[in-house]
Amino acid sequence: MGLHELAGRLGFRNTSLLAQALTHSSYAHEEGREGQDNERLEFLGDAVIQLVVTERLYQQFPHRPEGELAKMRASVVCAESLAEAARRLGLGEHLLLGKGEDQSGGRDRVSLLCDAFEAVAAALYLDAGWEAARAFVLSSLAGELARLGRSKEEIDPKSALQERLQAVSKRTPTYRLVYESGPDHNKLFVSEVIYDGRVLGRGTGRSKKESEQEAAREALKVTEDWRR
Repeated sequence: MGLHELAGRLGFRNTSLLAQALTHSSYAHEEGREGQDNERLEFLGDAVIQLVVTERLYQQFPHRPEGELAKMRASVVCAESLAEAARRLGLGEHLLLGKGEDQSGGRDRVSLLCDAFEAVAAALYLDAGWEAARAFVLSSLAGELARLGRSKEEIDPKSALQERLQAVSKRTPTYRLVYESGPDHNKLFVSEVIYDGRVLGRGTGRSKKESEQEAAREALKVTEDWRR
């Protein structure tokens, strides 16, 4: 899929804005195009995404307190979620990267994909307006948003597990990294959660944090009857 096709699919009228959103600073530096990278768009896009998600949560969960809404937003507007949305959109294959970044796997690096998604949201906002940017963010993060609101265990399994375990004992669970594998740009982490000398769960993820959350989610299943 070419850039023009991607621009049409995302609703862009100005393809050059999309091209800038996909231009990493390493490429701009190598090509002598200083100041034409996506860093300023990334800055604006972060605010656009935060506002879109905040508005949705505020409307969807009118009785949730501020602190819980903030946790819900953080679980959606995080590097891993935005990078995954960028992967689904195929942004990585269109990134303009310097040779070093490209050769080291930058097209699938979480930080670069997250930045690209933010920059594209900003570029669409500048090109087509708020409603277009809002629709883009909500459709791109629809899966992440759909998982919210069911229970605190889904929003933040580590906190939910700690609360459950502390209800029966003052001891807190600990996490240990079992191993990690893969190149720097595409690592896989496996972590375990331990309580009172017992492994309650094991989880796998693209980051240490994600693997710990998955381990906690598994432990919540194991300890389901502990709260009764």
